[in-house]
Amino acid sequence: MARWLPRSADLTRFCQKLNRVKTLEDDMMETSFNRCLSTIDLTLLGIGGMVGSGLYVLTGTVAKEIAGPAVIVSFIIAGFASLLAALCYAEFGARVPKTGSAYMFTYVSVGEIWAFLIGWNVLLEYMIGGAAVARAWSGYLDSIFNHKIKNFTETHVGAWQVPFLARYPDFLAAAILLVATAFISFGAKVSSWLNHVFSAISMGVILFILIMGFVLAQPKNWSAQEGGFAPYGLSGIMAGTATCFYAFVGFDVIAASSEEARNPQRAVPRAIAFSLGLATGAYILVSVVLTLMVPWHTLDPESALADAFYRRGYAWAGFLVAAGSICAMNTVLLSNLFSLPRIVYAMAEDGLFFQVFSQVHPRTQVPVVGIVVFGLLMALLALVFDLEALVQFLSIGTLLAYTFVAASIIVLRFQQQKVDARGPAPGGRPSPEAHEGPSAGELKEYESFSDKLQLVDRDKDKEHREPGQLKAAFEPYLEFLSDFYPGEVVTVAVVTLMVSAICLCSILVFGNTHLHLPTWSYSLLLVLFSLGFLLSLLLIWAHEQQRGTQTFQIPLVPLSPALSILLNIYLMLKLSYMTWLRFAVWLLLGLLVYFGYGIWHSKENLREPRPQSVSARYVVFPSGSLEERVQAVQPSSQPTTGLPDTDTDDCKR
Repeated sequence: MARWLPRSADLTRFCQKLNRVKTLEDDMMETSFNRCLSTIDLTLLGIGGMVGSGLYVLTGTVAKEIAGPAVIVSFIIAGFASLLAALCYAEFGARVPKTGSAYMFTYVSVGEIWAFLIGWNVLLEYMIGGAAVARAWSGYLDSIFNHKIKNFTETHVGAWQVPFLARYPDFLAAAILLVATAFISFGAKVSSWLNHVFSAISMGVILFILIMGFVLAQPKNWSAQEGGFAPYGLSGIMAGTATCFYAFVGFDVIAASSEEARNPQRAVPRAIAFSLGLATGAYILVSVVLTLMVPWHTLDPESALADAFYRRGYAWAGFLVAAGSICAMNTVLLSNLFSLPRIVYAMAEDGLFFQVFSQVHPRTQVPVVGIVVFGLLMALLALVFDLEALVQFLSIGTLLAYTFVAASIIVLRFQQQKVDARGPAPGGRPSPEAHEGPSAGELKEYESFSDKLQLVDRDKDKEHREPGQLKAAFEPYLEFLSDFYPGEVVTVAVVTLMVSAICLCSILVFGNTHLHLPTWSYSLLLVLFSLGFLLSLLLIWAHEQQRGTQTFQIPLVPLSPALSILLNIYLMLKLSYMTWLRFAVWLLLGLLVYFGYGIWHSKENLREPRPQSVSARYVVFPSGSLEERVQAVQPSSQPTTGLPDTDTDDCKR
């Protein structure tokens, strides 16, 4: 029975395969894409991804049903929460100017299987998101013509009564996706120009709404006679924040486009900051004018802005609002179709997804196969499926990506930089020098029969400490942590921090409702898990960070990413159990793809050195110095009784 069980060495090597990180090339600006996007292009892409139909629909829905006029406060809090995640994306986008967004950021810092699962979830997120926006676009246009398109389709094609399928095939939604796919396939510059046109119209309409709205504003609509400013109290504001948070999820299109930016080190952080600031301002100001124009409890959730102008005697303004809404939804469609094929390309380029999607058209310099295939899949989803039940699924994929990117920031900031300057040697085996980082003189790696054996010089330099090492001020109190390899303690602390955050948020969300905990145990568990979270945070802070990088860095690390992790986990636990069930099924499908294809075709698999017949002897002298003797063992054609005692490499540390 025991012989069928895997050996510990095999399990260790298998786990190392799952958690191997992507090796970055020395010249990260080299790309097969066309670096043609400026800061303005990236900013408008971000605005287009965030300021969509939510501005015209979400504001009225949250104001009437969840928060009242205090939706303004909900958007302010949601904007700040999104800023924490956006800053993490900004640092990664500047440091790693490669396409792939959250997938790439997780791959270079956390590990391969986690990166694949993030990329796998982002794929579904963009597909459902694009199809849902296309159906909303179709429905909005149909409502302008008194639902003539819907009635014609049901009369001549028929209506369906099948679970998970739409009531009728939406040919208009599928058509707009196919047209958008055709434009995206022409290249990044054409896509950017088209996004400029729609964004300009959308921002012009928003400016009109703000000017007219403030002219028609009536402060009495916030008075106590109408229910007051916050009729649903603090709980309503926080519930509104959870809903409003998803209005800002489009900024990751900027990170996904960093490989096509002219100067990503400067353009990506600026574009994320500008677009998030403008989008937050637009949401806040539109919420102000909307709740001041008419009483919040009389709003029409489906067309709040158009209905507000109609009731104030400006029916013609409804056509402008409709035009702005359609243009805004066009920019969201372009954002989805722009980002999705590039993430698929990044996964295929790394060998984790099917290689056909890594092909870049030589003239347009875009992944045209991914654009066409996933554009067709989006059109099929929009044509026949009922997407209302699946829209909530978008939230969990986005929040999971935000969580892993925030954790990746902490891990990467406390790691020694490892850059592959030469690439793999012939035969898929990298040269030993390729893995030497800044401290190559202090650390060497050798392949043994079971694992990489790492020897770290115990004579630490008191003046200069590498990232991930314990700070000198804490060494007298935490001497036992000095024995670990730089970055190991931080990695364990990040895992502990995330586990503590999950437990803490679980108690906050389910403690009183589902678990029915008594007050004393509820309070005790909150204190214990809060202490675990804070102690993990302090343990990370007690180690040295990377300093002096020329690219943008998020301030207050590890506090800022830790707060982002805590908030994202809290919002994930607020989602329905059906969302989690669908998420689990999709994850299982992803694991089948990974273990059936990705793990075997991963390019990092080719980089791994093959086992070598090397024997090593180490002698520690009384002075504390370490002498190492490495002997190569060559296979002999004649049997021998022993190994030759010939030193092939002597080195001292």
